[in-house]
Amino acid sequence: MAYMALEKLLDKTEGSVYKLVVLASRRALELAEGQPKLVEVPGASSKPSIIALHEIMENKLLAKAKDKDAKK
Repeated sequence: MAYMALEKLLDKTEGSVYKLVVLASRRALELAEGQPKLVEVPGASSKPSIIALHEIMENKLLAKAKDKDAKK
């Protein structure tokens, strides 16, 4: 398994582990259902979860900021 620094991934999701997990899991499900990859993953890893983390690392996926005024 490829090593990815957690600190670098957390920077992409405003420091939130929860946002990182949700974003990666949703994208992994999309990849498992046949969506095209947004990045080429080095090595032989073709697991959707690893591909999703690489996409987040390379800024191909971004976590949306929650609109605070949406519920008002």
